[in-house]
Amino acid sequence: MKRFRYFTNAAVAILAVMFASAASAAELPSPSYLPNYHGKSVTTPVAWGASDNVVFMGIGGTTPAPYTDKADGAAVFGFGVGDPQKNVGLQVAFVSVDISEWKEYSLGLHLSREIGKAMGIGIGVESIMLTDGGDATESYYVVYSQGIQSDTFVNPKTGKSKLHYSVGVGTNRFGEKSPMDVASGKGKYGTYVFTNVAYEVADSFNLVADWNGLNLNAGIAKTVIFSGIPIVTTIGVADLTENSGDGPRMVFALGTGYKL
Repeated sequence: MKRFRYFTNAAVAILAVMFASAASAAELPSPSYLPNYHGKSVTTPVAWGASDNVVFMGIGGTTPAPYTDKADGAAVFGFGVGDPQKNVGLQVAFVSVDISEWKEYSLGLHLSREIGKAMGIGIGVESIMLTDGGDATESYYVVYSQGIQSDTFVNPKTGKSKLHYSVGVGTNRFGEKSPMDVASGKGKYGTYVFTNVAYEVADSFNLVADWNGLNLNAGIAKTVIFSGIPIVTTIGVADLTENSGDGPRMVFALGTGYKL
């Protein structure tokens, strides 16, 4: 089962959050504490999405893949258009779900809308297969995200919120376990509800934890900017409980993007 594609979606989410925050920072008054630029999740969606003529790309993976001793990886390229403050933003992501062969591709779509100070809602679908093969099933979701506005949780140097959370519901990959999970006696279904929380540490990076409907995951997310170009990274450990999978595994995402 190629669960690595879930981790690659985290790279898309990291880029989307950063560019959404950057675009908003130029328009909203300073008392509105915007989300910071670091990643907010390991394996789950966030409401904020790429928009305003942003293009992005990245890679992600896991080692080992569940129920194997091999690593798996995927790559993503996408763009964002629209204005989530005035109407909606649309993020489009094309994913190569197996970079060892480059034969299987899928599509992800995400609509985002800002509904207040550092608050947003998103609706999306992942893993729309564009080619034959692959074991992905389309997963639909809706998610709400917020950067906490209290002065206690604001970085005085950047004016950005340090504490963020999301909660959402989704289908398929957010609640349906793999055949190997079922055969291992772990049941057929998860919660279909997912959540994530991220907190900025030492003005440098976010500590991130999420529940993706099947298992608990945690990691570190950081964004650095070189000559105006962002480099976004997340490194974490997935499947921290025995609810799914055959044990903890390392996951990662690395990406960059550019606003046209």
